[in-house]
Amino acid sequence: MRSRAGSLWRSTAFRQSILYFALLALTAGGVIAYISWHTRVTLHRQTVETVDAEVRGLAEQYSTGGIRTLVTLVDKRSRNPDNSVYLITTFRGEALAGNIRALPPGTLDEPGQHTLQYGRNTEDAQPQDGTAVVQVFVLPGGFRLVVGRDTSERDRFLEIVERAGWYAGLLVLILGIGGGYLIAKRTLSRIDAVSDTSRRIMAGSLNERIALHGSGDEFDRLATNLNEMLDRIAKLMAGMREVSDNVAHDLRTPLTRLQGRMEAALRSGDAETMREALEAGLSDTANLIATFNALLTIARAEAGSAKTPRQPVDARALLGEIAELYEPAAEEAGMRLSVSGDVEASVLGNRELLAQALANLTENAIRHGHPADGDTGEIRLSLEREGGIVRMVVADTGPGISPADRDRVFDRFVRLEEARPAGGAGLGLSLVAAVASLHGGRVYMEDGDPGLRAVVELPAADATTEKNDAKAQAAP
Repeated sequence: MRSRAGSLWRSTAFRQSILYFALLALTAGGVIAYISWHTRVTLHRQTVETVDAEVRGLAEQYSTGGIRTLVTLVDKRSRNPDNSVYLITTFRGEALAGNIRALPPGTLDEPGQHTLQYGRNTEDAQPQDGTAVVQVFVLPGGFRLVVGRDTSERDRFLEIVERAGWYAGLLVLILGIGGGYLIAKRTLSRIDAVSDTSRRIMAGSLNERIALHGSGDEFDRLATNLNEMLDRIAKLMAGMREVSDNVAHDLRTPLTRLQGRMEAALRSGDAETMREALEAGLSDTANLIATFNALLTIARAEAGSAKTPRQPVDARALLGEIAELYEPAAEEAGMRLSVSGDVEASVLGNRELLAQALANLTENAIRHGHPADGDTGEIRLSLEREGGIVRMVVADTGPGISPADRDRVFDRFVRLEEARPAGGAGLGLSLVAAVASLHGGRVYMEDGDPGLRAVVELPAADATTEKNDAKAQAAP
């Protein structure tokens, strides 16, 4: 528990929350300080303006009625229970009228504005002390006039504002630390879930997956990506195990046969027998090398590491070359081979790999495209284009493949029972699928009605170029 708490306090989420809280606290403190300062300045200015207005009014009365009128007016106003304070004295300091009982020494001798402590007379005979902003004037004849406003209520209001600011700051502090703790705890719990799942996977539980919360947030998106990555890794590992098993199974028979022939030839001691054994061994060795070369080509294609650079390939010309190359083999097998599709289309890719993929499909059609009724079979190579998609089709009139097996035939070393007499290692269609995937496309089988259609679907060269240009323009 202590370790978990320590991890929480040291977590990046908590530190970022504290940083955000510090910025928020500084902002809130600045706003509160500005409000308090502005309020104080505004109230002080209003007080000064009020005093100035009263001074102007009394000055007008003094200019028209003299000192007697001024004394009468000040005495009358001093009886009002408001915040105004007044005092008129003789040149000796004797009070003539007003509600100020006491002033700091020397105040009457310093004309101008003052903020000071003073004593005030009240109607209930309970003298009060307070703070006031006053203006001191020296009138003709040595008379002194003091006019001001008591600031006690203003100071109490400012005190309330400042106290509210401190309370608000304290609330921000509590909420900031508490919110940072809760955010960090929630974030750390999600990260711990990922870490715990990762440890179980590393310990051997390869079927473990990171739980999703269903919120669709960044953690769910990360978990989804990681789960998809784990599924992909699991699929690749299963594929590797399957490939290893299939390689061992499919290569054990020819190697055992090769070993048996060699041993039998050595025991016989006959030169002719040994020669036949060597010839058969060379044939078996060539088949083994072809199998390993096919596996290497598939691996390179799936890894996207083909050495030949990509360039525009004329799909119609490529189909024509494949047809010309395999037409004699088709005739020898008693089949007709034709090319159709009068469209202009090119794909961006590796010409050798694309030719190898089409060759594999054509060889499969020659092997398995004979009609079940014994009629002359037909193989049709065609080219189709739909928008930015180019389809190169190899169709035959044979018995076809059941829908349940049309995806499975692209796995490595898969040979359907009806195809086993024709031989082969079951890698040809796997290579086609790898080449199509390398070029950003796909290969699939569909009903030819009659027969089977093998379709290599690839993006057109012009569509690929436009897409790459758009990405380049969008890049910073």
